[in-house]
Amino acid sequence: MSEELAGLALAGEAGLPLYGVRPNGLRALLAHLPGATAQAGLVEFSAETGQILRLENAALVGLGTAPALHGFGAAAMGLPANSVWHLAGDGFDYEEAALGFMLGAYLYDVFKPRRRAPARLSRQNVSERTKTVTSAIFFARSLINAPPNHLGPSELAQAAMDLAARHGAQAERVSGNNVFTRYPALAAVGAGSSRPPEVAILQWQGSQADGRSPLISLCGKGVCFDTGGYDLKPSAAMLRMKKDMGGAAIVLGLSAAIMSLNLPVRLILRIGCVENSISGHSMRPSDILQTRSGLTVEIGNTDAEGRLVLCDLLSEACEEKPDWLIDAATLTGAARAALGPNLPALFCTDDAMAAALLHAGNATHDPLWRLPLYEPYESWLDSKIADLNNVSSKPFAGAIIAALFLKRFVSKQISWAHIDTYAWNDTSSPGQPEGGEAQTLRALLAAIEQFSASRQRNALL
Repeated sequence: MSEELAGLALAGEAGLPLYGVRPNGLRALLAHLPGATAQAGLVEFSAETGQILRLENAALVGLGTAPALHGFGAAAMGLPANSVWHLAGDGFDYEEAALGFMLGAYLYDVFKPRRRAPARLSRQNVSERTKTVTSAIFFARSLINAPPNHLGPSELAQAAMDLAARHGAQAERVSGNNVFTRYPALAAVGAGSSRPPEVAILQWQGSQADGRSPLISLCGKGVCFDTGGYDLKPSAAMLRMKKDMGGAAIVLGLSAAIMSLNLPVRLILRIGCVENSISGHSMRPSDILQTRSGLTVEIGNTDAEGRLVLCDLLSEACEEKPDWLIDAATLTGAARAALGPNLPALFCTDDAMAAALLHAGNATHDPLWRLPLYEPYESWLDSKIADLNNVSSKPFAGAIIAALFLKRFVSKQISWAHIDTYAWNDTSSPGQPEGGEAQTLRALLAAIEQFSASRQRNALL
């Protein structure tokens, strides 16, 4: 897959030097490049993030004060089409720069050809790890960008099956009546659609892993389109609801990276593939649903469906007693209201796990922000006729309430993290083209790598 990556030069193509430069190093660099000072003055190049200065036999990309990832993200589409470059200069991390360049070359062009080809980066700068991470992110982005008539529950489940086949993983596809038996709440969400719900399960173990290696369990919300059900969304709010399977796409991409890197872990992935539609079979407000855990749920709002998809997956995952249980979901608008579109919310039952995830997010420039599982709000989910409601009657703390709902389905001894993500770029910025985005994938991958390495070290003591 990496051989076909946009932005990657052919073998043997070295290309021209591409210098990354920050404002405080600009004058010194220009002095060493013939004619560069005059050219920079003509175009008012000041080395701000994403600025590009094209010279006769070289180019400069501004890094500003941002991570190199962001500055180099502008290069693939800011330099001439099909031109080839190699990284030059100092003061930045080459691995990070290469990843930024590659991520900036992405475009979802399945139904409309590219207007122009991206520039390409020499293979000498692009490590196997960078190619692996780039491939995983492109995979997740393209799933999110796929139009809903081309990516329904069946197609999303098949994407997981294909991923399993590529890596020799065990795979199970749960469909038909088995979904209603094993995942009754999830099945109720998808009951209104002519495209029936499915659950895809993938199991894999690294070649260096054994029974003592950490068991990582991933769950993803895969609502391929969300009308809101009988609590119908307004038309403007429905325009981006193809991205409501963003959580599933992120954990699929993360799983692809884990397996490609052959991390010493045991991995179990579950994605709930459904469409929240409207028909005579749809769940209704005031319905009472059974869940896999045995808890009953009153439906206060049919548009709070993602937590119903995840609750059954989390219950089943807990039966295997994973070391880390992580779910990702485009769950609430409240998280976006609190943190904006670029900062996913993290909820976690384990402070050490949370610290590891936050540290990895900062280190990879793929940040998260922790919000509290504030227990006094749990009573807001009380129902008079069921064990709990799927929404609160109060108009506050929507992201926390959703997380507290999920927490009811997670065993107390399990280290669990819930990520409420937007999974989308509203506008294009360097390395982050408008459309689907694999937010937190790099952070989760780095944290899992560190966790597994720590477990290996401890096993040797």
